[in-house]
Amino acid sequence: MTPPSTPATLATVAPPPPPRPATETGRASWYGEAHHGRATASGERFDMNALTAAHPTLPFGTRLRVVNLDNDREVEVRINDRGPVAPGRIIDLSYAAARALGAVGAGIVPVRLIVVGGPDMAPHTPP
Repeated sequence: MTPPSTPATLATVAPPPPPRPATETGRASWYGEAHHGRATASGERFDMNALTAAHPTLPFGTRLRVVNLDNDREVEVRINDRGPVAPGRIIDLSYAAARALGAVGAGIVPVRLIVVGGPDMAPHTPP
């Protein structure tokens, strides 16, 4: 016979986290030289020449494919910082990522974010 559950036992079981969306669409901006070498929210030093980005909620280490919706150029980035701080934007890209997308001149571009891997998930392989 199994003993009845106690409140302490029930309190230690947490519900699963809500699922993260596989894609997100919005506006992206970028940051570069003014932040180069500074600590990011993850504790890493920001390298404007690395393919990294800041996102408000995705776990550090999450890998995203970012698609510039103006020109269909794509780049894969790793989340290592929090941001953007400006309202109406969903991601801040490093200078290198913005350059790969052709977004440096425009400054702000429409993008689609697609989760392709992360610290707690296997890399995604497209069909």
